[in-house]
Amino acid sequence: MLKRDYPTQYCPVASTLEVIGERWTLLIIRDVFLGIRRFDDLQRDLGVARNILQVRLERLVEEGILVKRPYQERPLRSEYRLTEKGADLWPVLVSMLQWGDRHALQGGERPMILQHRDCGGELDDRRRCLACGADVTVTEAVAIRTGARRPDTGTGTDTGPGTAAGGTDAGTGSGPATPTRTTVRA
Repeated sequence: MLKRDYPTQYCPVASTLEVIGERWTLLIIRDVFLGIRRFDDLQRDLGVARNILQVRLERLVEEGILVKRPYQERPLRSEYRLTEKGADLWPVLVSMLQWGDRHALQGGERPMILQHRDCGGELDDRRRCLACGADVTVTEAVAIRTGARRPDTGTGTDTGPGTAAGGTDAGTGSGPATPTRTTVRA
């Protein structure tokens, strides 16, 4: 098992990776930003093993990125919400989304577009609205899931986890998904 620390590095990048650099962690944070907050919904959207998800959520709570709040008493069920520290990761996710659009999708259709809620303009990698020029905060942004799927790579499937928003039927392979609009939540 790979260690998650960098004991020989005194560097903010290494320190950040110690907190959010494990596999699945940033995707969990992405989903919470998109309003997917309950364990079963996160597990369904990501397709991650339940035990791995539980460990990652516990670590994010321990680090103060998420807070666990009950939404039901009998049986006790909780949801995960971003703290201020967690909301401060929004610029990181926007930059990764934009970088992935330019360099990782290999010419495929973009699965998500960020827009300014006020005017509908698309956001750039600095979170500036391309239509009106406003610097957009996390509470002023809307994520549009386009319904784009991972191109078939010869594995016999063109769908996968991470394509559904909050338990919708996107990602089932039953044809093109309908674009969904999700308010980005802090």
